[in-house]
Amino acid sequence: MDDDGFGLLEAASGNDGMTVRILVVDDHPVVRQGLRTLLRSRPEWEIIDEAEDGIEAVEKADRLKPDVVLLDVGMPRMDGLEACRRIRKTVPNSEVLIVTQHDSPQMLREAVSAGARGYVVKSDAARDLLAAVESVTQHKFFTARKRGLDGDSK
Repeated sequence: MDDDGFGLLEAASGNDGMTVRILVVDDHPVVRQGLRTLLRSRPEWEIIDEAEDGIEAVEKADRLKPDVVLLDVGMPRMDGLEACRRIRKTVPNSEVLIVTQHDSPQMLREAVSAGARGYVVKSDAARDLLAAVESVTQHKFFTARKRGLDGDSK
């Protein structure tokens, strides 16, 4: 397949020959580009599209039915937590992985309450993103936060 600027990749994965289809959502183009760069290291993962706000994310998730949605919290028009709730309601088979600048137990709790399966702090994305996508693809919760949901150290 030709590269259309989104870095679309097609290849069979080890998961029953299925490609993991990913929607990348962030209001900052440079962040989307960085996430794409990290995700390209896994040939079995396909970046199917991008969105720059929560409304666009919900619309594209409903239309494209991604396996995983990488979703920022702070975005215009609709924040990521509300987008997460709507995506989980309309596309229940899509797993949501929050990728945010907010490193707080409160935000982690809110993300989980909204239906997110994983939580990655942007400053740790280079280290944690691939493991997080792998985990949520297997329907397992992921966070690498030093403090858990209750705010205590791991």
